[in-house]
Amino acid sequence: MIHLHQIDPVAIQFPAFELFGRTFQPAIHWYGIMYLLAFLTAWWLGRRRVAAGRLPAVDANAFGDLLFYGMLGVVLGGRLGYVLFYAFPDLLRDPLMLLRVWDGGMSFHGGLIGVLVASWLWSRRHRLHFFDTMDFVAPLVPAGLGFGRLGNYIGAELWGKYTQAGWGVVFPTDPQLLGRSAEQLQAQFASGALDSLARHPSQLYQAFLEGLVMFVVLWLYSSKPRPRYAVAGLFALLYGVFRFGVEFVRVPDADIGYLAFGWLTMGQVLSLPLIALGLFWLWKSRSAPTLQPAIAGGKA
Repeated sequence: MIHLHQIDPVAIQFPAFELFGRTFQPAIHWYGIMYLLAFLTAWWLGRRRVAAGRLPAVDANAFGDLLFYGMLGVVLGGRLGYVLFYAFPDLLRDPLMLLRVWDGGMSFHGGLIGVLVASWLWSRRHRLHFFDTMDFVAPLVPAGLGFGRLGNYIGAELWGKYTQAGWGVVFPTDPQLLGRSAEQLQAQFASGALDSLARHPSQLYQAFLEGLVMFVVLWLYSSKPRPRYAVAGLFALLYGVFRFGVEFVRVPDADIGYLAFGWLTMGQVLSLPLIALGLFWLWKSRSAPTLQPAIAGGKA
């Protein structure tokens, strides 16, 4: 059935107060809660892999440092990536928009670059091979991607194209619906007047593919020791393919639109290098050594 999106993106609204002559009304958004769940899940899964000795010579404290590095990489890289890839003209007009993360705007590809840089710095500090770290981290990421896409859905952002499929969703953030009250939307939806505005819930497609499917595949695949590069390569390949495919039903950013052929999007362009890297790393893994589990300070 066609569904009307009615989820309030604000989870908790605190009372307003005045400070220095200005009125503030703090709130906790579901999107922020999704980020918290993503990091908590990565912490829990990572602790399990550390306990199993999947990154030799690394204990829980060192993993805590790695997670902190990764958090900084996700936030800083994700924001910088969004501004550079999708909103560079806005940055030129208003440089301070880079700091207004509460207005939204994070890029997975930028966040991935941030995580790579952070992991490289951490690996260098702990004298570990960079790709041993990446193979360890890769299975921890999909759950966070899934939570992030659920946050996009709750926030009614990054929706898909119009569809006549029975599972389409009418989003109140649709440009054709802006300014209408919740009561008006409910009445018009009940009458069937909004059926033609139902869209693909592409956020849920991505939550399923990038979150659930990738997590199951990578977690099972990495449950046994694999050659260096293999797990990271499979992650890059799967994400690139899934993201490239979903972009066909996802609306491109209004400021960018389609880059070529009437269908190529920035998300697809940024996913092509991931597909190529994934294939290259999987090929390279064929002649790479296999890291055997060894618990820090203990036995394998």
